[in-house]
Amino acid sequence: MRVQTGGTYRLSFGAGMDFFGRYLEVVPHSRIVWTNDEGGENGQITTVTFSGQGDQTRVVMSERYPTEAALDAVGAGSAESVHETFNQLDALLAEMEGHAL
Repeated sequence: MRVQTGGTYRLSFGAGMDFFGRYLEVVPHSRIVWTNDEGGENGQITTVTFSGQGDQTRVVMSERYPTEAALDAVGAGSAESVHETFNQLDALLAEMEGHAL
C-alpha cells in the first residue's frame, strides 16, 4: 500500500479475494478517496471522511458506482461486509481503550 494521492494498493485474502486500486485523494486526518479497480469498469469509488467530535472521531464512508446496474450487481453483500468491518473496528477500539498508542 502506498497511501498517498496517486498511490496504489493491493490487498490479497487468498482464494481469489483480491482488492486493488488507486488513491485519488489523501488528506491526512481528514479524507481518503480510492478506486476499487477489481470491479473493472463497474468498480466503485470509495470516500471516507474523518471529523473531530469532541474527544471522538466521526467516520463517514460512501461509495459511488458508475451506474445503477453496477450498484445492483453488487447486491446486499457489500453493505453487509461494510457493517462487519465497522463492527470489527468497534471491537478493536474497545479492546484498545485505555492503552497508549
